[in-house]
Amino acid sequence: MNLFHLLQARHAAGKPVRVALIGAGKFGSMFLSQVPHTPGLEVPIIVDLDPDRARDACRSVGWDAERIAATAFTRDAARATRGDIDALVEATGSPAAGIRHARAAIAAGKHIVMVNVEADVLAGPLLSEEARKAGVVYSLAYGDQPALTAELVDWARATGFHVVAAGKGTKYLPAYHDVTPDGVWQHYGLTAGEAQSAGMNPQMFNSFLDGTKSAIEMAAIANATGLDVPTGGLAFPPCGVDDLPHVLRPRGRGGLLEKAGMVEVVSSLERDGRPVFRDLRWGVYVVLEAPNEYAADCFRQYGLKTDASGRYAAMYKPYHLIGLELNISVLSAVLRGEPTGQPLSFRGDVAAVAKRDLRAGEVLDGEGGYTVWGKLMPARASLKVGALPIGLAHRVKLNKAVAHGALVCWSDVEIDADDETIRIRKAMEAAFA
Repeated sequence: MNLFHLLQARHAAGKPVRVALIGAGKFGSMFLSQVPHTPGLEVPIIVDLDPDRARDACRSVGWDAERIAATAFTRDAARATRGDIDALVEATGSPAAGIRHARAAIAAGKHIVMVNVEADVLAGPLLSEEARKAGVVYSLAYGDQPALTAELVDWARATGFHVVAAGKGTKYLPAYHDVTPDGVWQHYGLTAGEAQSAGMNPQMFNSFLDGTKSAIEMAAIANATGLDVPTGGLAFPPCGVDDLPHVLRPRGRGGLLEKAGMVEVVSSLERDGRPVFRDLRWGVYVVLEAPNEYAADCFRQYGLKTDASGRYAAMYKPYHLIGLELNISVLSAVLRGEPTGQPLSFRGDVAAVAKRDLRAGEVLDGEGGYTVWGKLMPARASLKVGALPIGLAHRVKLNKAVAHGALVCWSDVEIDADDETIRIRKAMEAAFA
């Protein structure tokens, strides 16, 4: 609880924390909005495919002309790892770009904050290990749900509780898995015109709706905490905050989990579309078990909502502020040398599943698109069947037909074995399987 004090000391010494940002989209813009209000934190370089758009983003979040003039805006990612930069924030959303940028930062001795969860799930355990060997920090992004959930898990374990389940909330119905960008806005209560005028990307927003983003985030949490992944994929049970300890306990104790120590996502909608009472759509949670009767008595004495036995309780954060909270990761890495969550093992993977009958010769369009959605799987099961990771299911051609609802496998697509991203993924599998 001393990050602000440490930052003040750096600021007083005239040694600001200097950060390079790659990707000035929504997450990046939210981070940038906090920079002028955080003395001792500077972002002297911003990398984006459209530097003018990045400059406009800075204006829109309140940067004054002097700060903008003092900032380098460029397309050249190599500039982000030069000079006296302390940390790099990777916020592009592209798995290939994220892996490339992270490895460049690590090689240059810079800390890396990986907003790009897609890249983290594709090869994060290997990147994290490379960072440790190089003496720098590889960190999940505070403000995003994986890091916030990992923090709750760490809190529970450090205080002596058994972690039964952890995850987040979302809006989910089974039919959402087949939604394409053409039909996404009705589920957000928007018209296509309204979304376009607000600069909202339909494929990106669809990845949140069709279950892919939830799968990616739960894989990141499993890999960072050692929690297990449901054998059959996420169940998305309808559940409000008061019912977390009742629903998310092992089946043998009357809950829905196949065992204790799992990741899971709860839905803010009942299966008939009615809203769940006191839903957790925007938040994160951990369900914990009292290790003894004394602790269970304390649950009751201090008003925790528990299951009927009194042994299971939950802690949760109802909201997350995404990029507005990212300073915590940056400052933790630079000032403490600690990540706000990082992958330590390969327990969860996200496989591509056909949204419809796919024909040989079709080109997959990746996360949130028209062809596939991402399903959470135990990593060992994914590797056993040769499932194609969702992070590689973009701009690859099918060499055979795949039925609606079936996994897409490596053997179903044309793959360039010399591709750098594929090489890194295969190296990660070999090292951590």
